[in-house]
Amino acid sequence: MNPQISFSRREALNRISSGFGMMALSGMMAEKGHAALPGAPGALPQPDFQPKAKHVILCYMSGGVSQVDSFDPKPRLLDFQGKPMPVKVERTQFNNNGNVFASPFEFKQSGESGTPISDLFPCLRENCVDDLAVIRSMTSTVNEHAQGNFFFHTGFPFIGHPSAGAWCSYGLGTENQNLPGYVVLKSGVSGVPHGGVGQWSSGFLPAQHQASVIQADADEPVRNVIPREGDGIQQSRLDFIRAIDREFVEKTHHDSAVEAAIKNYETAYRMQSAVPELCDISGESEATKRLYGFEAKNPMTRDYARQAILARRLVERGARFVELTCLPQNPGSGQIANPWDQHGKLEQGHAAMANQVDQPIAGLLMDLKQRGLLDETLVIFAGEFGRTPFSQGSDGRDHNPFGFSIWLAGGGCKAGSIYGATDDFGYHVVDGKMTVYDLWATVLHLMGVEHEDLTFRYAGRDVRLSEVEGHVIHDLVG
Repeated sequence: MNPQISFSRREALNRISSGFGMMALSGMMAEKGHAALPGAPGALPQPDFQPKAKHVILCYMSGGVSQVDSFDPKPRLLDFQGKPMPVKVERTQFNNNGNVFASPFEFKQSGESGTPISDLFPCLRENCVDDLAVIRSMTSTVNEHAQGNFFFHTGFPFIGHPSAGAWCSYGLGTENQNLPGYVVLKSGVSGVPHGGVGQWSSGFLPAQHQASVIQADADEPVRNVIPREGDGIQQSRLDFIRAIDREFVEKTHHDSAVEAAIKNYETAYRMQSAVPELCDISGESEATKRLYGFEAKNPMTRDYARQAILARRLVERGARFVELTCLPQNPGSGQIANPWDQHGKLEQGHAAMANQVDQPIAGLLMDLKQRGLLDETLVIFAGEFGRTPFSQGSDGRDHNPFGFSIWLAGGGCKAGSIYGATDDFGYHVVDGKMTVYDLWATVLHLMGVEHEDLTFRYAGRDVRLSEVEGHVIHDLVG
């Protein structure tokens, strides 16, 4: 009588037919995402609440939007205009600090919520204010652009850690195998924020979760996405490469890095048809294009509008996380990486930047809403830090990480609300202090993921996006 041989189904898939069964299983797991396979090894536990959001759109305002000029009115500044700050002044980036600088922009309340927004954002104020959850108590631990960008995206002020978009792709997978789960959009002369493309990296997560950058207005939106040879020749080459890859992955005993690289090649092949179709907006109605700002006088507004409409098209096609990048107010200004960074001439600089993004973002929110997509799409408006309530020089503001404003919309957040508060000068948080870790813990919660469960074993410990200090801010959940 033969001795009984016992091994798991996973081991069987690995042994039978040279392990191709295991490769198929890995592919299916990648398609569905860990959270979609309850009970599978490495799967995320199923939440005991109903997920709100399926997608995230991050409108990233690189350089630092001034909270006291946008979403956090401080009339007390008028009483001290031109006078020294009556409270202790922290060290700033350049320490060329002046006196109290009241906002040159008027704030008005609008909508049923009555949330005040400045004249910088008239389209958002008049059309979308009741969809916003304004957070006035955001903080950062760093005061420099590159570190601030890394910290906001990854929770660490240096290169090497996964971006929030990569974590979302890793934890939830993608709904469309022809497109990446994490996409960064550029247009015109928009640049990479200080710190470089590493802030969009997958870090130590599998490589297929890093961002794919799409140049929205280019003839070739992704480099080499248009085949240079006939389909038959290309297919023959790919079949040959696929055979070599299969042999190599066997020799490496299914090394995760090798499998991730193979998956990237396969996704790139499928993107050859998906990306050109995505970027072809000729089928969009003229009314929709006007809504986003395609007829704006400012060419930067038109360029940002193209990003915004592609963000909606990506969400429709199942992309998990989409990030938009700003353009400089003046292509020759030297501020391609940090266009909101006005250490001088703040009134002109902030007005130019707001004119670029206000109508396209408002158009995006309205378009998502009328298509029934805003409920499942969380839109985030944020930068790496805010700005001081006192001047730098005569008419600029330095960096301020001690209390600044961002907002959320859609995706199950509490619409028409205000969370947290800064002091009478808009300088330090005095109520509801919020960290980057709290933000991403809350975003993951809205997407149906308990942030403490989304971990990856790295350098001897289980690392997570929310680190050990993040908490879900339930007051932001609708």
